[in-house]
Amino acid sequence: MVKTIIFSINVFLVALVVGSMFAVWYGFNPNKLSYNDYVVHQQQLINQLNVKLPVLALIAILLTIISAILARGDKKLMVLLIATAIFLIISGIVTRFLNQPINAKVMTWVADKPPSNWMELRADWWKWHIVRLISGIISFGCLIIGFLNRSG
Repeated sequence: MVKTIIFSINVFLVALVVGSMFAVWYGFNPNKLSYNDYVVHQQQLINQLNVKLPVLALIAILLTIISAILARGDKKLMVLLIATAIFLIISGIVTRFLNQPINAKVMTWVADKPPSNWMELRADWWKWHIVRLISGIISFGCLIIGFLNRSG
């Protein structure tokens, strides 16, 4: 019963994290925005998610590791949970070392003074967001496959 509760919370949290990444991809393609629109939208996005989402992802990673330990009697599930954690960690590394440095620069921008490289940074941020989304989707897929095929 305890395993089922932990596994259920694990699926829920990973779904929230990956779903948030997907929602940003689905609803916010910055490549067609003017500089002023981009700065306003991106700064709002950063203000709302730059801390909350990585904290939620860290909790999801830790819960996935705990789930893998609890699943040690089911090797296939354990391996898929380890894969889930690895792909979530990859998403976290991309966020921390590729997206967040760009976020820090964007937070210093003002609407009427675009830096000369703003379009390059915008494209880089989007590219890395897609990389972390793909990694997140793979992690969620591993998690779902693992839980659907677990023994007992």
